[in-house]
Amino acid sequence: MLIKLFVPLALALTSFAQLAQVITHCTQPKTVALTFDDGPWVYLYDVSKALVAANATGTFFFNGNNYECIYDAEEIKRVKYAYDHGHQIASHTWAHLDLSTLTWDQIHDEMWRVEQALQRIAGVVPAFMRPPYGNYNDLVLQASYIRGQKVVIWDFDSEDSLGASVQTSLALYDSIISQRPNTILPLNHETIETTAHQVLPSVIQKLKAAGYRLVTLAECVGMQPYQSVGAPGTPDVSLNSTNVLART
Repeated sequence: MLIKLFVPLALALTSFAQLAQVITHCTQPKTVALTFDDGPWVYLYDVSKALVAANATGTFFFNGNNYECIYDAEEIKRVKYAYDHGHQIASHTWAHLDLSTLTWDQIHDEMWRVEQALQRIAGVVPAFMRPPYGNYNDLVLQASYIRGQKVVIWDFDSEDSLGASVQTSLALYDSIISQRPNTILPLNHETIETTAHQVLPSVIQKLKAAGYRLVTLAECVGMQPYQSVGAPGTPDVSLNSTNVLART
């Protein structure tokens, strides 16, 4: 059972004032960790199929209640599908709030809710968290450390969430690939149809042609993806979108 861990702020600042590691790039040579934020969403299946067809894996940073509640039946299926097909699943927090604007207890609540959901649905407790908007402060890093989380940013942005066209995203990928960096840690969003259906299939081929291995985030930094792995719990069907919102 995943226990809700809240630590009083005063105690954290005196006894646990260590900061979580912030990951901004891969460390394993010639790897690319394609990451996808803001799901689980309807395009997850097509993203996964494109990766699997190329013998590749990706990393999905899931929210608990962004586009839909993660406890909704279709969302549960998407989480399980990603995990069962060898992709890494990780935390993007519960409601996609800017963690740098929240209190200590609010930060923990945003993190704990989605950790609990992933444990109930897939049986895993994630070891990585990507803060929404890439925003964090020392309070967020202290909370992440206590919760056993690494904080993940990126070193390349496809700009799909900023409204970039397919041509623009592809041109950005072409530019970074032409520079031949040792590794790439790209930011993409599974909630954007053109990313799933037009950008990703092309990018996968370009990256493989350039000699990169397309791996999970954990693989690209040589770490374990989860703090624990076990049997899934029973998703609490009472935690539908309406009831979850009523509790926040």
